[in-house]
Amino acid sequence: MSITDLSVRPTPGAPRAYTFPAFFSRVLPNGLRVVVAPVTKLPLVTVLALVDAGSIADPAGQEGIAQLTASLLSEGTGALSGADLTELVESMGSTLDSGADWDSSVVKLTTLSSRLTDALGLLARVLTEPTLSADEFQRLRTERMAELMQLRSEPRALADEALARAIYAPEARYARPDGGTDVSVQALTIEQVRAFYAARYSPHVTTVVVVGDVAAEDGFAMVSRVLGDWVGAVPAPYAAPDAVQDVPRGVHIVRKADAPQTELRVGHVGPPRLTPDYFPLVMCNAILGGLFSSRLNLNLREEHAYTYGAHSGVDWRRGAGPFSMDAAVQSDVTAAAIGEIMTEFDRIRTEPVSDSELSLARSYLDGVFPIRFETTRAIASALASLAIFGLPDDYYDTYRANIRAVTADDILRVAQAHLDPSKLQVVAVGDPDAISAPLAALGLGAVTVTDAVDTLAT
Repeated sequence: MSITDLSVRPTPGAPRAYTFPAFFSRVLPNGLRVVVAPVTKLPLVTVLALVDAGSIADPAGQEGIAQLTASLLSEGTGALSGADLTELVESMGSTLDSGADWDSSVVKLTTLSSRLTDALGLLARVLTEPTLSADEFQRLRTERMAELMQLRSEPRALADEALARAIYAPEARYARPDGGTDVSVQALTIEQVRAFYAARYSPHVTTVVVVGDVAAEDGFAMVSRVLGDWVGAVPAPYAAPDAVQDVPRGVHIVRKADAPQTELRVGHVGPPRLTPDYFPLVMCNAILGGLFSSRLNLNLREEHAYTYGAHSGVDWRRGAGPFSMDAAVQSDVTAAAIGEIMTEFDRIRTEPVSDSELSLARSYLDGVFPIRFETTRAIASALASLAIFGLPDDYYDTYRANIRAVTADDILRVAQAHLDPSKLQVVAVGDPDAISAPLAALGLGAVTVTDAVDTLAT
């Protein structure tokens, strides 16, 4: 009977060959862009209608309006109420919903290819003729207010929002939740929602992505038939959402009295998605805190048993999204955990990563690439990213080569260029009576304490 040596890490196998589906794009006379990717593996089609009307387009004082407007789209069109629409969509064996993130609003449809014509017609009506009912608006706004109330007791959400307020200027859109605050959501009106829709929804800033069991020319013809007559003006530009808070390094405690744990965020403003250093930064983050075998996780979880998991990452957006290192730790080791996070942050900036770390991160990112695109919805989302961020058409064809080309010197260079210890802000959601003094002793800047209501309300 042979004995396996578990201390020896198995050698990664050769990455599976994969080619991203071919896709074709066309701009209709009304300015609408259409992207079609024929994928005939299953008799399904996913359609995403992306509108350049994400939360970054929220007017000042109306934070949350993009998400509310997008949610209202699928709550009725013409004579169809929200319930009628849901029943009709389900009778087709389809799904249809809508929402918004930072950079876009989207209507999503997945349907059998045999029902694509009818289902696409419904999507077009939802997109171009939404009811925007006052009653449904009141219901969705009430639901959002309830969510905000719940977030006040949710440490992870509080930590994310407190970090945003610490690193972005007060007037920056990124300083507030993408779904809005208590004050902004409560003040919204249905008239403002209708005005936002009229100002922001236009074929000139819309891309329709069609992926699945449909020929390219058929896809173009179907979209042109239901959306080719849609008219609208080019929306006005919106203000930059990512102005930076120019303040010294500091520690921000959000009060959660008697909490046995502390939710931690340590970070600053990161680069925008279109940075030329994207691939080295992805590899850098994988080694710092992006993988289970990352330095942060091995240090805080495996070596010190401070946490069940530690992570890092950049929230990639069109603007400069936040970079943060995250963990939840017991209150009595809060300061020690911050110290270890700072150690790993400094190490990634001062020492080249090892060959084994580089090989492991490269193998993982290269190896999981094909797994990411096994459904029509995943492929459609990938094509949506090309449209939202303005990435080149060959982005997915060259992705693996770009990952494989990253060197240890590249990672050290981008770490020194983009990770700045002088700008780090520390956020701790926990019991100030237990953690204030130890955090002050770390010498990471002035310690301030706020209540949860102040973090989410304004």
